Amino acid sequence: MKPAPLILLMVMACMGLMASAQTHYEGNIAVGGKAGVTISRLQFSPNVPQTMLMGMMMGATFRYMEERHFGLIAELNVEQRGWKEKFEGFDYAYQRKLTYLQLPLLTHIYFGSNKFHGFFNLGPEIGYMIASSTKSNFDYNNIGAIADFPSTNRNVDQFTLDIHNRLDYGISAGMGIEMIARNRSSFTLEGRFYYGLGDVFSNHKKDTFSASSGMSIMVTLGYMYRVK
Repeated sequence: MKPAPLILLMVMACMGLMASAQTHYEGNIAVGGKAGVTISRLQFSPNVPQTMLMGMMMGATFRYMEERHFGLIAELNVEQRGWKEKFEGFDYAYQRKLTYLQLPLLTHIYFGSNKFHGFFNLGPEIGYMIASSTKSNFDYNNIGAIADFPSTNRNVDQFTLDIHNRLDYGISAGMGIEMIARNRSSFTLEGRFYYGLGDVFSNHKKDTFSASSGMSIMVTLGYMYRVK
């Protein structure tokens, strides 16, 4: 099954489960916010030597939960990801940071007591790139003028390629803990993995890269307030 129909199927399944939960159980609704850090890279084909790039993320959360350990989460987040190149034996540095506005729709499975929850989140995510920035200690627009630049057996087109696809989509999966307070408030700590299914750069046969999809790990702290 192709990625886009697979994500659509997952969304429809989540909505169906939510409707079933509303039919049989009385749920509660909470809203809140979160912030944290990301580490990311791009999965290039052909390969590009990289280390993980650090960024930030923050966003707002809407959560529906019912009594039998199940719920749904919708978020609106701003996340930085991209890639940082690795130059073995050289002091060159290059990184490209991509900022996305993202909308995850996640199945939320939780367990525990009235004071403490463990949880798993899983579902599709769609995003749109709203900014791109580059940081380097060399003139990447004129590689040929750098005498000792390690360009042998190394792709350099990614330094200057224009973004082709601002729309991104993929799958997110995470796990974490939630500490519940008496005044309808709670605090969350979550680690989440995102696997992108869309390519940042053009991937036609004539293009340099056949794949350039994102991958990131996020660690966030959050606050939730139960409104119902």
